[in-house]
Amino acid sequence: MPNKKKLVVLSGAGISAESGLRTFREMGGLWEEYDVMEVASPQAWERDPELVTRFYNERRKQLLNCQPNNAHLLLHELETYFDVEIITQNVDDLHERAGSSKILHLHGELKKARSTIDPDLIYELDNWELTSESRCEKGSRLRPHIVWFGEAVPAITEASVLVSKADILVIVGTSMNVYPAAGLIDYAPSHCPIYIIDPNEVNMSSYGQRTFIKEKASIGMKKLFKLIVSQSASK
Repeated sequence: MPNKKKLVVLSGAGISAESGLRTFREMGGLWEEYDVMEVASPQAWERDPELVTRFYNERRKQLLNCQPNNAHLLLHELETYFDVEIITQNVDDLHERAGSSKILHLHGELKKARSTIDPDLIYELDNWELTSESRCEKGSRLRPHIVWFGEAVPAITEASVLVSKADILVIVGTSMNVYPAAGLIDYAPSHCPIYIIDPNEVNMSSYGQRTFIKEKASIGMKKLFKLIVSQSASK
């Protein structure tokens, strides 16, 4: 199909929750027994890198037992009809495993680690375990390749450019309450229809062409798929 419309997707924890990955929001600010600031901040790393490393090792082990769900798979299938670009706040690789080809991770990637002295040195992990002996080629310890609370989001500029070029914007599994990701919607063109998939109320009353699909991600994506593919076929 020539000249496919650009469909930009903003995805969040809700899309991965159906694959068995528990969300930060539903756990009341805690991941299991951990307070988030004790395991997901630069201060936490400085104070107790062993605890932080163990925490992310546990997250990776959990991810190995999870599979993409129907929402992830439908986003991949939409590439048949649209030029799909996914901007995700998730650090898992479920979009990749579902087959999506254009994915921008705002908050890093769980299955990668990076140098503590050179942020450009990023490594794919062979398995779930990162240890205190894991080193970059310059000899420094490796840290999780995650954007922690209080750190800058390097990909936010690239993400804003993608949103500014959208013909269709889909928001799935995110309340759009966390900045700077929440500000991305401001870059959507005025003509761009916005579809919001979330079982909870999402306050976006100030934006133009909005369609709310109040469903969990897998059901909402099925409804969205039928809607926008039929609209595309009729034009």
